[in-house]
This record gives sequence, C-alpha cells and structure tokens, in this order.
Amino acid sequence: MSSRPRPSAHNYELLPRASADLEDLTTLRRRDSNTSNSSTKSWLGRLGHSIPGVNKLTDPAVCAHYITPRRRKRSVLRLIYYTVFSVPYLCLFLVLFVGIFFPSYTHRPAHYNELRKRALASDSPGRANIHDQKVFIAAAIYEEDGALTSGAWGKSVLELVHLLGPQNVYLSIFENDADDVTKESLRAMEKKTQSNSTIVYEDFDLSSLPRIILPNGDSRIKRMTFLAEVRNRALAPLETSEVAFDKILYLNDVNFDPIDAAQLLFSTNVDANGLPNYGAACAVDFINAFKFYDRFATRDLDGADMGVPFFPWFTNEGEATSRKDTIAGSDAVRVRSCWGGMTAFDAKWFQDQTRFTSSAPKTTSESETSPNPTTSPLRFRYEEDTFWESSECCLIHADLQYRRSGTGFPQDSGIYMNPYIRVAYDTKTLSWLSLTRRPERLYSIIQDILNHVAGFPLYNPRRHEEPGQVVTDTVWEYDDPVKAYLPNASEADLKGQYRQVERTAQPGGYCGGRNLLVINETPEQGEGKWGKIEPPSPSRP
Repeated sequence: MSSRPRPSAHNYELLPRASADLEDLTTLRRRDSNTSNSSTKSWLGRLGHSIPGVNKLTDPAVCAHYITPRRRKRSVLRLIYYTVFSVPYLCLFLVLFVGIFFPSYTHRPAHYNELRKRALASDSPGRANIHDQKVFIAAAIYEEDGALTSGAWGKSVLELVHLLGPQNVYLSIFENDADDVTKESLRAMEKKTQSNSTIVYEDFDLSSLPRIILPNGDSRIKRMTFLAEVRNRALAPLETSEVAFDKILYLNDVNFDPIDAAQLLFSTNVDANGLPNYGAACAVDFINAFKFYDRFATRDLDGADMGVPFFPWFTNEGEATSRKDTIAGSDAVRVRSCWGGMTAFDAKWFQDQTRFTSSAPKTTSESETSPNPTTSPLRFRYEEDTFWESSECCLIHADLQYRRSGTGFPQDSGIYMNPYIRVAYDTKTLSWLSLTRRPERLYSIIQDILNHVAGFPLYNPRRHEEPGQVVTDTVWEYDDPVKAYLPNASEADLKGQYRQVERTAQPGGYCGGRNLLVINETPEQGEGKWGKIEPPSPSRP
C-alpha cells in the first residue's frame, strides 16, 4: 500500500477571489498599515499624506531608482542643462531687481532735484543760477557740414546760456579748418547767442607749432601740441576780459542735458551753505550705452589709470578710493584727473587775479589753504619729452593741484568726477543712459576680475614722481637711428645701448606713457590724421 499521504480538503488550491474582493482587501490592509504606523512615522512621512509627492522623498524604492549609475548620470546632465538654461533668466531677474529697487546713480541728492525743478518751472533767464555766478563757456571743436553747431549740441549750448542767464555768460568757441557749411552754421549760432560771445573759425597753420626731432632726424608735430594749442585759443578771451569769472565750463563735442550741465557747475560737492566746492568737476562720457570713453585723461586718486571701461571704471589698485567712492554713489568721486567730455573749473586759476579787486563777494566755497593764485594763469600744455605722451586734459588737472597745494599729490585733490552727470557722443546713446545706469552695481565684481585678467592698471614708471624731483631715466639709443626707423629694419639695424638721462620731474607724471603721438601732415592713402611712433627699443617690431 502506498505510503504517500492523501490530500485533504484543506490542501486543495483555493479559487481566486473576485476583483471587488481584492480591492476591499487591499483597502483594508492599507488602512491597517496606516493605523499601526501613524505613531512611528516622521513628520515628513506624515506630510506625504496631505501633500502629493512628498512621500516619495522617504520611499527607499524611489531613492534606489534614482541613484543607479545610469540615473545618476542623467540627473547630473539634466542639472547642468537646467543650470545653463536658467542663467539668462537669473541674470534678467537680477538686472530687474537691482535696477528697480537698488538703482545706481538714479536718486539724486535733494539739491539736484531742486535745481531741476526750478529749471523746469519757468522760462525765465538765469533760473538755474540763483547766485548769479559768472560762467565762461569754452569749446574747441571740429565738425563737418555744421553737424554740431546746427544740431543737438548747438541747441543744448544755447539752452544752457539761457538757464545760466545771458548776462552771466561768455561763450567762446574755436573751430579749426571749418568748411563753408560749417562757417555758415557758426555765424548763425553767433546770431542766436544772447550772451557775450567770441566764435572764431580759421584754417589752422601747423607751421606755427613747435616741432620735435626724432633720432633719425625727421621733424614731426606732436598731436598733444596741437590739441593744447586749440584748447588755449578757446580760452583766449579770458586774457582781456574785465569780468572776474567764477566758473569755467569746458565742452567737448558731446551731447548733454543743459540742466545736467548746470548741476555739474552748481551742485557738485556742495557745502553746508549750498555752494559748490571744487577745483574741477567732470562729467562721465560714454561712447555707447555702457562703455566709458575718456580713459586717456582720467586717473584715480592713487594716480593709476583706468580699468576695463565699464562701471565702476576704476581698479582696486592701492587704496582704491576712487572705486569705493563710485560704488558708494558719491557725486564727488575723488580723482587726480578727469575730463568726461564736460569739465567745470574754479575760474580764478585761469585769470590774472591782480587785475580784479578783492572786494567782490565770494560765491564759491573753498577749503584749500594754499596762497592766492599766481599771476600766471593756467593753460593747457603738452609733454616736451619726445617719447613721452600725456593728455593735455590730464596735465591741466595736475597743474591745478600743484597750484592749489604746492605738491603733486595733495590729500585733497579738489578734482572730482560726478557720475550723476553723463554725456554721450550721439543722441541715441544719451537717451539710453538713464536706463542703463540703473543695474550697473552688478558689474563691479565682473569688472574687477577683468581688470586682473587684462593687467589693469598699466605700469607707469613716472606715476609717483613729485614735481621738482631730479630723476634718472634709462633709455635706449640706436647705433644707427636712420636704419632703425626704416619699415624693413632688421635685427642688426636695431642694435644699440641703454643710456642714463637725468631730468627734473614736472607735475602730472602719472598722466603719461612711453610713446609718441604725431600729426600726419601729408597722410598717405589709408592713413588717418593722427599717427603713432614707437619709442626706441631693442625689441621694437
């Protein structure tokens, strides 16, 4: 008889339940599970019952699903993709957020707004000049077909004269080599000018300028010699004027808001009495909506040249005073020199004060303790060293500081750049400046990084020279300078030796650099009006 046990009724396989029964059983089990574990689950687990998807954060199966090598790789790539994709939106958010809530150089001090309100409230002459200060407006320009004097520039100048009061203004314009249309435009502007004025145009005689002799015997005219001369010709009426001017406003061929010009004159660095206190105050000029233009003439308070030409413009070199002032939103950024297309000066340094009585009321606050101005009025000048160039607009500030303080590096330079006042070289750029300035605080970190990459500020061996100091320069002299300056000069032609040369330092060593900028008097095809000659060097290309 077989020993295999007989199956009982209990060992038969049960029939599957109906789907409705299975659903009831599943629901019951889930209810039991939720009841038994409700006291042991974390807050995140309990939160998953009220917010869909949160329970996946604590589900081990989900975690295991996403940390497999393939999933991990896909997640990293997805993260990189979305990070790159979101950068433009993040930048746009930052620009909008900073531009709206923390705009740069937009909310002007109260006295600026008061001046603007007065200027817009009526059309009476002199409404922007409540102290009736005497202003000499000077401009040395060059234009074609009268584009400046018959365009936006000329209109702004005439509006500015009206704002300051024609009785308080003298307008002096000098233009060289004007064409026939420009001459007619200048005559028309002179008729429209309500103030005293001198508007001169002439064919400039280059033979009247001093020349330099190159090592190879060539005779050339320095570009800075020419520019200094034409700027001084615009100042010529000061030599015979019987008026003791309070301010000089020197204009380039820039587009500007006349009210801004009045604010530069009367609102920059005011004292407790509401009077401006400066030796010179400069606007900030732009070649496009973001790019600062006049790097050649601008030096920070440490005497260093500019950084990458967008906000905050200056580098972190030395004390970085100018950079810090700019980021802080000052209307009087302390610098050694500036120009910015439009510069206001304390006029007494440009006139022979012995010709005027001292009984006239004082209209400008002054903090300097230096002696009275010398009887030799300030004028633009150029560097006489053959292979050293400085902007005439930088040297005028260096000379001004030296006159005011008797030193080349006074702690209070009296020279300020005013970033509230901005000008541009075309009307479209000027119209954008009120908008593009708003988010510029965001640029400072990027600009600082680019300064280090580009190597700014550039090295200047004369930067720290004190006027009157006897210094020794090491210069290279070619054995045969005639051959060395030929276009196809060989390495043998560039042979020479270093030589020690003594000189006496002049104000403004920080303004320059080792090169030579000349006028191309007879330019060949393809050459421009200006040229550059490299200084003697054993490695000259």
